[in-house]
Formats: sequence, C-alpha cells, structure tokens
Amino acid sequence: MRTYYRGPDALLTDDHFIWRTPSSTRMFAVRELRDVTLVRGEPTGSSVAGLAATAAGLVTLTVASWSIAGPAAGYVAAAVAALIASIVVAARSSRSARRWSLQGTYRGMPVLLYSSPDPRVFNQVTRALRRAIEDTGPTRPARGLAVV
Repeated sequence: MRTYYRGPDALLTDDHFIWRTPSSTRMFAVRELRDVTLVRGEPTGSSVAGLAATAAGLVTLTVASWSIAGPAAGYVAAAVAALIASIVVAARSSRSARRWSLQGTYRGMPVLLYSSPDPRVFNQVTRALRRAIEDTGPTRPARGLAVV
C-alpha cells in the first residue's frame, strides 16, 4: 500500500483518503471519488459586527470613565481604548485566512472531502489526492487542485 500523504489531520493512501476533524473522521475510497474540485472559501476571521461590538464596548468604557472620574480619567480611558482597539483589529485581521475546501462526488453524493485554512498543508493534501486519483485508475477530471 502506497502512502501519498500522512499528516495530523489527513491520511491518503492508494486505497483511502481519511480526514480527521475534532468531531469526526471521514473515510473515502479513492477509486470512488469523482469530480473533485477546489473551493476557495470566505475569510474565517471575525465579522464587522464583532468589530462594531468591540468598538461600542470601548466607547462605553471611555464615556463611563469620563463621567465618573472626570476629564483626566476620560483621556486615559480613551488612550487605553484606542490601544485595545488597535490590538483587537490586528489580532482579528491576522486570523482572517481563507478556508480552502475540496468537494467532490462520492458514491453519487456530493461531499466535502477536506478543508483547511493553511494553504501549505491544503496544497500538500490536494497534490497527494491528485496523484492518488491519477495512479488508481482511468483518467477522471480533477479541476483546479492548487491554491494560487
């Protein structure tokens, strides 16, 4: 049995493709996969609503400090709020990676074969799957299996 890819969340041999998630394990026979397609997802970071809620909380903190302790405390609270806001925006934007997915048909049903936010790992899995599909039988379409 030839192993094309072995990683923490996926195993791909010439017979099976296994995807392990925290909640489940999915196993597919490579010979029964059809119409494998790469799908680029939306960013996985926080939404605008999350940023708006953070900003509203910081404005409330600043106004409350100003009204309770006076203008000096209000200026300090505003500076702290601006610092916290910039940290939150930086942290959320660094997590806004796209989630890449492989979809296909398995035994006549459309399925999600694999998904990852890490383009390097995702490309390794897709290359391995492409090789496994090519090596296991007649030519079948595998459209766009690379992240650009």
